[in-house]
Amino acid sequence: MEECVLQSFEQNREAWNTGTYEAWIQRFGQPEEAAAKIKETPAKRIGSVLEHMGELQGKRVINLMGSNGNKAVALALLGARVTVADFSHENEQYAIKLAAAAGVPLEYIVSDVLHLPESIYHDPFDIVFMEFGILHYFMDLSPLFHVVSRLLAPGGRLILQDFHPISTKLITSRGTTANIRKHKVTGDYFDTTLEEKDISFYKFLPDEHKEPEIQKVLLRHWTLGEIVTAIAGSGLFIKQLEELPNQSSEVFDKGIPKTFTLTAEKL
Repeated sequence: MEECVLQSFEQNREAWNTGTYEAWIQRFGQPEEAAAKIKETPAKRIGSVLEHMGELQGKRVINLMGSNGNKAVALALLGARVTVADFSHENEQYAIKLAAAAGVPLEYIVSDVLHLPESIYHDPFDIVFMEFGILHYFMDLSPLFHVVSRLLAPGGRLILQDFHPISTKLITSRGTTANIRKHKVTGDYFDTTLEEKDISFYKFLPDEHKEPEIQKVLLRHWTLGEIVTAIAGSGLFIKQLEELPNQSSEVFDKGIPKTFTLTAEKL
């Protein structure tokens, strides 16, 4: 098990440090261009999860595995004091330039989130924010949520938004319009094996930046029960679990949970 965890971590870290900066240029434009768009509507960039955050002015927020800094910069524009922790130097490069262009401070810690510098725990956070495509990088959720608990001040909140396991583990959907879209049960909801896939930004890369042998990640998809149990086991009090349909359309994927938002509090 330990060897498997180490292998997946090293493979995933290498993938996230190979072509990442170029992918974000292709996806969002130069940091100056992306910052201008975020400044227009920072609340929209955060999305529906913003309603769970409350007043952000002066709040300390850490965005674990915060990637390219898009959400972190939006939170900073809304008044939060934001830190990102992520293991990709290329993500840091884009995020720091993005924050500078937006005119907001941003602390960025390049680190495995399970081995953060001890100094970070000396000044606890009001909010730990994690969103979309985070949990499947961990082979064991318990150490992750114990880190989350340590990071939070008493009364602080975990806000987690991610893809719903029904959609990532069980159902395959095909078709580009609501009229022809079909859904089929093709997966095993309780499967615990690792899946190797192209890294999420691979589709944004021009051909000359693609390295298909390197830009692959190992993922472990979790059931909703496993996620809830790991959070509860870390000593956090679960306040709300909201399961959501497709947020971009009322008819697309109707009746199928696509994402979920979970909030938990450190007592």
